[in-house]
Amino acid sequence: MSDGYEVPVHRSLTEVILLGGVPRTPALLLWTIAAAIGLGLQQIWVLPAAFALHFGLVAMTRKDPYFFEVFIRALKTPKRLYP
Repeated sequence: MSDGYEVPVHRSLTEVILLGGVPRTPALLLWTIAAAIGLGLQQIWVLPAAFALHFGLVAMTRKDPYFFEVFIRALKTPKRLYP
């Protein structure tokens, strides 16, 4: 590495975007489905269940912020090494 070259990397480029302590994609998916069922179908029991699930996702995110990215990648990998 040569001296004199330095590139600033902002923290926002390396951290996970959180909504309420949960990564953005799972949070949007959870609350969109909860709102559709809870408000659209008038099944209000879904909202406390969504809150409980949200707090569970927050606990998982505190343990490992990249849990959901790793989980999705693990689902996409082939189950066997050889075809």
